[in-house]
Amino acid sequence: MAKQFPGLTPELKDFIGRQHMFFTASACAEGRINLSPKGLDGFRVTGDNEVAFLNLTGSGNETAAHLLADGRLTIMFCAFEGPPMILRLYGHARPLPRGSADYARYLADAFHGKEPAGARQIVVMDVELVQTSCGFGVPLYEYKAERPSLVRWAEQKGEDGIADYWREKNAVSMDGLPTGIDQV
Repeated sequence: MAKQFPGLTPELKDFIGRQHMFFTASACAEGRINLSPKGLDGFRVTGDNEVAFLNLTGSGNETAAHLLADGRLTIMFCAFEGPPMILRLYGHARPLPRGSADYARYLADAFHGKEPAGARQIVVMDVELVQTSCGFGVPLYEYKAERPSLVRWAEQKGEDGIADYWREKNAVSMDGLPTGIDQV
């Protein structure tokens, strides 16, 4: 049975801290719904009703476009190891562009100033509702390691190559919405 909470409890924060991946879901009134897997130790709980994650360079930038247009975001964690559980966070979020004062503050405070190659935004979410469910249907997997591919790819591109890639692939969404990445 699903249980709802107005914010993150210490137990739920601990659960989040043990997860190696999470999923984000976003949408606008028109266009495609986006669902993205995330990992690489990029998620932080910054309060009982606030979370943040590093949004690394990817093939698209749909989440940022949806957040600028609509703001709604759902984040989901699944227990692939240990006792079963699904945790969903519902709320509104905003992308903080790399290079902005807010980005620098969150990077310093939540991520100890460690910025992986290819970081393009920090997404900050105001959590309005927390929901858990059983997760009995989620299979058990054994975590081995993070894939080094994305960070290695970004390191090889370098700052100028990443900026070019953002202009070419990340400036607008699949549906033509601006992503806010054009400050480069």
